[in-house]
Amino acid sequence: MKSKLVAEASGQRIFVVVLDPGEEAFASLTGFAGQKGITGASLTAIGAFEKAKVGWFDFSSKSYRNIPVDEQCEVLSAIGDIAIDDSGKPSLHLHAVLGLSDGSTRGGHLLEGIVKPTLEVTVTESPVHLRRTKRRALGIALIELDA
Repeated sequence: MKSKLVAEASGQRIFVVVLDPGEEAFASLTGFAGQKGITGASLTAIGAFEKAKVGWFDFSSKSYRNIPVDEQCEVLSAIGDIAIDDSGKPSLHLHAVLGLSDGSTRGGHLLEGIVKPTLEVTVTESPVHLRRTKRRALGIALIELDA
C-alpha cells in the first residue's frame, strides 16, 4: 500500500491510498486509518479484486449473509466511512458494487476483497471525531452523533 496526503486545511486531511495486488482491502484500509489516527472520514474507491465477499445484513438473525464473489471483479463503486468503535479503534463501514465478466453485479457491505491489480481510494477526513456504537437491539454498530 502507498498513500499520499494531497490536501490539508482547517482540520481536514485528504489522502489518496493505492493498494497493491494481493492486499486484503478491508483490513488494509482499517490499518491505514489506525496508522494515520483517523477518527472520522468518508471514503470512495474504484479498482478490482481477484475475489471478494460482500454481505447482506439480515435483521432477523442480526448477522450478515455472505455473498462470495469467487472471480475477478471490477470495483464499480465503493463508498463508506470511518469512525471510532466502542473499543477506541477505527471502524470501517464500506458498501461496494462489484461488476462481473458477464456484466452482472454483486453488492453489499464489503467484508473482504483481495486486490488485483489495484484499489484506488480517496479518504476525506472530517475535522470532527465520529463514534460508532453497537446497538444491541439491531445487532449492528451505527454512528452516534451525540457521542
